[in-house]
Amino acid sequence: MDEVVSLAEKLEKIKSPKLQNQRETAVVLSAIEDTLRSQNHGFTPTAYFAALLALLTQAISASKGPVNKELAASVVYLLDLVTPYVPTPILRSKFSQILTSLAPALTLQDIEAPLLRSSIGCLETLLVAQDAAAWTLPQTQIGPRRAIAGLLVLAVDHRPKVRKRSHDALTKVLKNPPPSPALDHPAADMCAETALHNLNDLVQLAGKKHKARAYGNEEHHPSLMHALQLVKSIAAASGGWPTKKMDSLCECLLNISKSSNEYLTMSVFEVFEIIFAGMADETASSKLPRLMEVISDLRPSQNDSQLLPPWIAVISRGYDVSAQLHPDETFQKLPELFDLISGFLTSMSHNIRISASECLISFLTNCIPMTTITEASIFDDKILEKLGKAAIDLLSVKYQAAWIEVFNVISALFDALKWKATPLLNEVVKTIGELRGNESFNGNKEADIVLGKAIEAVGPEVVLNILPLNLLKPKAGQPGRAWLLPILREHVINTNLMHFRLEFVPLSETVYQKVVDNGAAEKTMEVKIYETLVSQIWALLPGYCTLPLDVTEAFDQTFAELLANLLYKQTELRADVCKALQLLVDTNKEILSTESTEENLLLQRRITRSSAKRNLDHLASFAGNLLAVLFNVYSQTLPQFRGYILQCINAYLSITPEKELLETFARVTGMLEAALAESIAQTQADKQKQKQSENKMPPTSHTLMDLIITLSIYLPRSSFPTLFSLAALILPQSSDPQLQKKAYKLLPRLATSPAGELALQDRNAELQQLLLTSSSSASAPSRRDRLAAIAVVTSYLPSTSLHFIPSILSEVVISAKEVNEKARTAAFDLLVLMGNKMADGGTIAQSQIPHMPANAPNAEATLEEFFTMVSAGLAGSTPHMISASITALTRILYEFHAKLPERVLEDLVSTIAIFLDSNNREIVRSVLGFVKVAVVSLPENIIRPRLEALIPNLMGWSHEHKARFRAKVKHIVERMMRRFGVEAVEKYCPEADKKLIHSIRKSREKSKRKKEAGGDTVEGEADDKQTKRKSRFESEFDEAVYGSGSDAENSDGSADNSNSEDDSNTRKRKGGKTYIVEDEDEPLDLLDRKALGNISSTKPVRFKPGPTNGKARTKAKTDLDGKLVFGGDDDDAMMLDFDASGNTNHARGAEEPGDGSLEGGINAYVDAIRGRDAVQRGRGGRLKFSNRKEKVDDMEIDEDGEGEREKSRAKGSGGPKRMGSAGRGGGVARGGRGGKDQRRSFGGGKPGGGRVSKNVGREGARGGRGGSKNGVGRGRR
Repeated sequence: MDEVVSLAEKLEKIKSPKLQNQRETAVVLSAIEDTLRSQNHGFTPTAYFAALLALLTQAISASKGPVNKELAASVVYLLDLVTPYVPTPILRSKFSQILTSLAPALTLQDIEAPLLRSSIGCLETLLVAQDAAAWTLPQTQIGPRRAIAGLLVLAVDHRPKVRKRSHDALTKVLKNPPPSPALDHPAADMCAETALHNLNDLVQLAGKKHKARAYGNEEHHPSLMHALQLVKSIAAASGGWPTKKMDSLCECLLNISKSSNEYLTMSVFEVFEIIFAGMADETASSKLPRLMEVISDLRPSQNDSQLLPPWIAVISRGYDVSAQLHPDETFQKLPELFDLISGFLTSMSHNIRISASECLISFLTNCIPMTTITEASIFDDKILEKLGKAAIDLLSVKYQAAWIEVFNVISALFDALKWKATPLLNEVVKTIGELRGNESFNGNKEADIVLGKAIEAVGPEVVLNILPLNLLKPKAGQPGRAWLLPILREHVINTNLMHFRLEFVPLSETVYQKVVDNGAAEKTMEVKIYETLVSQIWALLPGYCTLPLDVTEAFDQTFAELLANLLYKQTELRADVCKALQLLVDTNKEILSTESTEENLLLQRRITRSSAKRNLDHLASFAGNLLAVLFNVYSQTLPQFRGYILQCINAYLSITPEKELLETFARVTGMLEAALAESIAQTQADKQKQKQSENKMPPTSHTLMDLIITLSIYLPRSSFPTLFSLAALILPQSSDPQLQKKAYKLLPRLATSPAGELALQDRNAELQQLLLTSSSSASAPSRRDRLAAIAVVTSYLPSTSLHFIPSILSEVVISAKEVNEKARTAAFDLLVLMGNKMADGGTIAQSQIPHMPANAPNAEATLEEFFTMVSAGLAGSTPHMISASITALTRILYEFHAKLPERVLEDLVSTIAIFLDSNNREIVRSVLGFVKVAVVSLPENIIRPRLEALIPNLMGWSHEHKARFRAKVKHIVERMMRRFGVEAVEKYCPEADKKLIHSIRKSREKSKRKKEAGGDTVEGEADDKQTKRKSRFESEFDEAVYGSGSDAENSDGSADNSNSEDDSNTRKRKGGKTYIVEDEDEPLDLLDRKALGNISSTKPVRFKPGPTNGKARTKAKTDLDGKLVFGGDDDDAMMLDFDASGNTNHARGAEEPGDGSLEGGINAYVDAIRGRDAVQRGRGGRLKFSNRKEKVDDMEIDEDGEGEREKSRAKGSGGPKRMGSAGRGGGVARGGRGGKDQRRSFGGGKPGGGRVSKNVGREGARGGRGGSKNGVGRGRR
């Protein structure tokens, strides 16, 4: 019945065609149903099938092919649709008739693809229905094999859809063989032979056409690819490949794989991959040995760089599958295979060596069973011994060219053999260690990797026995190996901790004694080296403590005391010691929590869960004393260096017995209470003195509070009353914000433990009251942690205590405007949490809300009621409260708009829209965010009727540039245009503001034209840009409020500038241009450190030489004040210029100051009172002396054109703004106190209050406060 219904649904879709080419099919189907209805036949699959067969003979002629192409396509399409629902016996009986009718459609050249695809679908269903007897008919008779032959021809058709349909049909037929004892389908051999014959013909043809390089003729590549696709389909469908055809297939594929066409090579490997994957199941696995034998026999020559790499890759993949099916047999062949492939490492071809090394690594990774490591037999040990000898042989001279590949193979061998690598590979360690110590060896990095793998596999003890450090007293011929220490630090893991105690602790003591012996004397290089050695030695401890094998033996009282002394006395080693102590606990806890099997744990870490449990019990016996030490060290460490100590404390608290835990908690609590009492008694002056000192230890109460927070999650429930009483004592104290902040952290910390969750549920009412009473004393630094504490209490709030939400809501709402981003985020999350809590339902006892009457009725908790509570803030007395309420409403509207009735949404939007008329920018800024979220999120039928009121009010703020109001309005309007259309927005927009609409529309049209012109590439770039834009925001709400769908975020309304940001982003993405400024004499030396000064981000301008018309070039003239002077000979007589040495040459042949003449004396006096080095009076009348030496640039100016410049100065235009041009006052000022803009710098005119003087450069700059740094002269107030 289901099949009939399914067919009826398919036919029903045909009866209502949506495309033109489907209408003919609908007409044919209607005619068939009319005929069946008139003959009183039911609409069964068999009835449809009979009617379609009758039409098929009319539509397709056996000699001429399709009589009516449209009718033939429709009939065959319907037949393909109906055939799967026809009973199998009928399909078998009508096979010959249908095949004869469809034969012209399958064989003629000009048949269209739709008819072909439908015909292939009919054949597929018919072939799947045939029994074993039908498949025995030869291909010369009308039977299934003839149909298969036709499908094989179509499978290499030039049309992709026809090929795809043929491949699908062949795959389905071969995957559904008739019941028989044979492994393969009866047609599998035929398909394989035909496909292989076709492939061989194409390979030979390609080889004949282009013998110079393998299959280089691109003309034959498509045919080869099609043939390879057919081979892949047959291999995937027939469980690998028919065994009889395996030899010829492998030979052909390996010949193709040496093609220079990468796609052909990849297709060949895909065929092999499919064949191997098909043989991975038990039914087809019997073909694998034969396949591997065939591939091994096809081994290319030793130096065939084209064919050998793919052959090695196929061998590697084949034995990978073999190791999965027959692990023991494959492991026995491993030494032989290792020798076979390692021989290729002597090749001169780099590609061959790489392929060989990767194949060897694959063998070692996949072909060594786990049991040979954990439960090795004598026979297994002999095979491993052979592998070890082969690895030693790889280090001989004949493999010298492949030493990098050899090192990679040896690293993989250490990984595979693990602790079994000793003593098999001891000689390898010795050889590579000697190479590493040789200064002329260039492969230190690769050697370090191999030695690191050896340390991980066999442990540091074995490696150091082979390669001793020889640090203190190196003997002749035994060099020191300090270079081993960094390798040990990175790779020591899962070894014996006792080795560190016996080997490195005495070494550290000896080296440290040499440092101590130096005393307070100046440190020599030798002493500094000893200090480095000590730190390197103790840096090994974390590795030794990472899942050690002998915790119970090595970690005893003596070692614990040693570590405690180090923590107290050597601060530079604290980080390593704490990390080591923490790893001892954490790594054993990981073993207990992992889901791996015991066998895998033994293989990977040589430890079981029972051993890990025993190690933790042993460490727990030391936990009390260690915690005491760690607490003391924590209190002596500055806060910025405490993190690792606290983590170590946390680790040991997790394993401390309950009794010791309670004792520790009691001690810390007592000390905290005493510290609090002392802090309360302390005067404010003392506290201020403590704050003023830098790098001073924090108060004891802070330290103890940190420890209590860390302790809290491990305490039993009996200790929680004490915890909560401490919190109640600290929270009301506003005098110590940091302590208050730590106290608030207690509640979120408790929520991370099961016992803490129960306590938060039981004491919820008590905590509510505590938070409410402490709200007035909450300090600003503790705001975020207080909100987190409120969130914890709210999450455990029972449905009968929902009055807590309105009681605390005002504080949460006002926190939505916090300056601290994390506090704002916490407030938003808490609002959402409260909304979900109210949506869950419950009762609000309004009489228990502060400032509510005692007889207030109870209210039902709903989401609408929550919105009403938040909306109450809109009646606030301050703009800040109103703005915070709107921001809070925006957040919860975005979260819950889908759950609210339309009535509530309409009221909310109408109410908030009123605030657009407010004159307060803070309120309007929040309203704009609300409107944007409403436009983006709310249903269209709510927003569209309000556009008439919203748009004019929004446009009123589009002229406000402060706080980016214009940009925000533009974004909202653009969103409206996208959602409601340009006409709807433009309709309600005031006439004066329509230019903004036009600007947005032009920007969108321009962007659309760019996309259409750029095609897919531009669209892809736009998608990438959109993705990057989205990544700027941490949440969807932030994106809705602050994000923009517009690329133009500039405030300018012009269309030309609308995409300025887009263009600038494009320029940034492409990268800015840089220019090199070179001397004419010689090129720039880029290796010189000073070369950076000759690299510019702006294009350098070459200065043109001055005129050569005989005009003399003169030195720049200045007046007595040092101002630059422009003009002719008729200017003021008090002019100065400078000679080449920087000395003053007075105008008109004036004498030198102090030369004995009258004029010289006058000049000396002028220099003394008005020169650069003259004494000046600063603010308050204080005298100011200049100690700077005179530095005046020798500026040359062209005398040509001075008359024109004089005219422009007379007009007061100021001329171009550049060096040497006159400003409004005529002078060029430098200095002053820094101008506000460049225009005020030149001339020092009106902005500075100076007057415009006729004397060029003298009075123009006087009084001007602005000054350009590039000017010459000095402005004075």
